[in-house]
Amino acid sequence: MTSIPTVSFQAVEDLAARFPASFFWGAATSSYQVEGAVAEDGRGPSIWDDFSATPGKVADGQSGALAADHYHRYREDVALMARLGLNAYRFSVAWPRVLPEGRGAVNQAGLDFYDRLVDALLEAGIQPFVTLYHWDLPSVLEREGGWRVRSTAYAFADYAEVVTRRLGDRVLHWMTLNEPWCSAYLGYGVGVHAPGLRDRQAAVDAAHHLLLAHGLALPRMRAVLPAQAQIGTAQVLVKVYGADERPETQRDVALAHAFSNRWFLDPLYRGSYPEGLFAALGLKPPPIEEGDLELIAAPLDFLGVNNYSRMLVRGSPEPPLADQCRTVSPVPNACYTDMAWEIFPQGLRDLLLDVSRDYPVQRLYVTENGAAFPDEWDGGETVHDPRRVAYLASYISACAEALEQGAPLCGYFVWSLLDNFEWAEGYRKRFGIVYVDYASQRRVIKESGLWYAALLQAFRSRCR
Repeated sequence: MTSIPTVSFQAVEDLAARFPASFFWGAATSSYQVEGAVAEDGRGPSIWDDFSATPGKVADGQSGALAADHYHRYREDVALMARLGLNAYRFSVAWPRVLPEGRGAVNQAGLDFYDRLVDALLEAGIQPFVTLYHWDLPSVLEREGGWRVRSTAYAFADYAEVVTRRLGDRVLHWMTLNEPWCSAYLGYGVGVHAPGLRDRQAAVDAAHHLLLAHGLALPRMRAVLPAQAQIGTAQVLVKVYGADERPETQRDVALAHAFSNRWFLDPLYRGSYPEGLFAALGLKPPPIEEGDLELIAAPLDFLGVNNYSRMLVRGSPEPPLADQCRTVSPVPNACYTDMAWEIFPQGLRDLLLDVSRDYPVQRLYVTENGAAFPDEWDGGETVHDPRRVAYLASYISACAEALEQGAPLCGYFVWSLLDNFEWAEGYRKRFGIVYVDYASQRRVIKESGLWYAALLQAFRSRCR
């Protein structure tokens, strides 16, 4: 296996010089992964509370009940962001903290927390980028059918208006949904995420209702936000490559691309689902009603791209189901993260260029990109993580290449600010540029965080 090269701190000046002065440099988190305080100040339960409490669903029986205790330590965390030099922070609002029953009565104490967080960020000179849904659906709505039923989309639109009315005078960057592909397919199709269903048809129906929720929320949000506010959505996308030039490989690359990327991008930007996708899944189309696709395809101000790796496909003799294309894994001589995801920065560059070529995107943000490695803290002032330093340097260089080749990239958010609850992996996987000692909740900036801070310092120095 090839080694990852050491990255010199001196190289940051050259890298920083490749980005425009208006570029946003941030880090990202999500509510259930960092906040904790799941039963405090009126928060209701979410599907991830329920999923985590189900034996065998999460590694070591863990949950986000405490997580990184960001709910109580947000001021300390904002101070960390300022120390790192971030000019943006992407976080999500917990729907059950704002509307414990999913709809109806607003929990003012929950909104107050996000009020305080936004104010603290702005006081530190950090722009908040708010995601309204990062997978923590209120439990009561799941009992009514969750994303399988249309009513959840309307409940989301109500929730979106509540939050934007409260924070919209200060927050100018909004994302409706984070990775609805994961919410639908991983949550309802194969059951490895909450709510844990294994029903591929339910996944197709859930995907449509997630997109409908986005479409219903957009006009409600725009009606209360200032004209300069920007609304987008964050999609998990992957560049699909062929392992060879055989016709069956090219066929399966197109199939995997439709399933992994076009399933959500086509409705958002073309007002239609990829032709033949549902038949290629062996399933029925979702319950589309008149006007749904027009709502979903309303103009967006930006697209958030979450990317961690690539997909390498080798064609099968007979056409596979769209979610069962044969992939090459492990890739010979490749390097992998602790999540067993191949490190392939060119994939991010190619993906950004493809999206900007194939869809009418106004702006792109890399809203998540990062790597898990088995970090260990020896009690000192930092954590040695040279592989993450190399990872970030290579992927940020790929962003610079995409910019130089014409992609309208406006910002980059490393995943994640903090080590946190990594969904079904519990606390086994560490993505943070800041180490969290979960026993004491002490924060320790890793060498990757120091490298990122040096990059941002070089960026600011050049822009003065």
